[in-house]
Amino acid sequence: MARYRISVNMEFVRSSDKSFEWGVNKAAELGYRYVEPMVHTGWELLSEVGYFHSFSMEEDPLLMREVCEEAGVRVSSISGHSPLMKPEAAVPRLTRAVAFADACGARFVNTDEMLKPEWMDDVFAHEVMRYSLRKAEMVARRHGVYVCLEPHGVYTQTSEGLLKIVGLVPSEWIAVNWDTGNSYLAAVEDPYEALERVRDHVRHVHAKDISIEHSEREKGKVTGTPVGCACGEGLVDWERVLSILDPLDREIFFSVECGRVDEAERSLRYLERVMGDRLIRD
Repeated sequence: MARYRISVNMEFVRSSDKSFEWGVNKAAELGYRYVEPMVHTGWELLSEVGYFHSFSMEEDPLLMREVCEEAGVRVSSISGHSPLMKPEAAVPRLTRAVAFADACGARFVNTDEMLKPEWMDDVFAHEVMRYSLRKAEMVARRHGVYVCLEPHGVYTQTSEGLLKIVGLVPSEWIAVNWDTGNSYLAAVEDPYEALERVRDHVRHVHAKDISIEHSEREKGKVTGTPVGCACGEGLVDWERVLSILDPLDREIFFSVECGRVDEAERSLRYLERVMGDRLIRD
């Protein structure tokens, strides 16, 4: 039987224009015990001046861990989204994110295939992704960190496409981060039936709910979205999601992906209620 932990993706402070440190402390204040930081390479201007929450991997990874520990939270996973079809960017970004995750005590790095260049055909695109994932898998295997692909792009909008990419590099360290909101908005297949098909590979979940307004505006028109509404206030059937994952014999993080502080607070309270005794409280 699966057991669950709740985390919050740092996107919840996106609209607040605040720093990583501010967001970590706000997560702790709301009652979260885990956070999912976003990382980037190089030096990003808005983050450097404290207006954005992303954390530079030019910094010492133990600084990230220190900031979190001082606030009383831990790193659940790293948001290391990288363009798999652009290996010159994806390989250094993913491999460094894996090392960052390990240094912080996290076991998951989340990504997706991102955008497909117009000049690539499908065969070429998958071979390039195989290269990126092979390089990442070698580092992931050494560090004991899962690289988790989520439904978000042109290929991963279907369960078949997602599983094809996961299978490019046969390894237990290449897994699935199921995004409830992205799969709903893509509307190519029933999102719950799709989850059942990929379930055995799921190691992590992005808990993203979709409001009625958001659905009317974008359902069937996009393959993903950065954030959703508060969990329990949209169209995702959370009881059904949990019932599909319950048979798995592992701990699974549900990392809340919403765009505002108040939504993060309500999401935590809702997920605590719906998970009940299945929730690991620490």
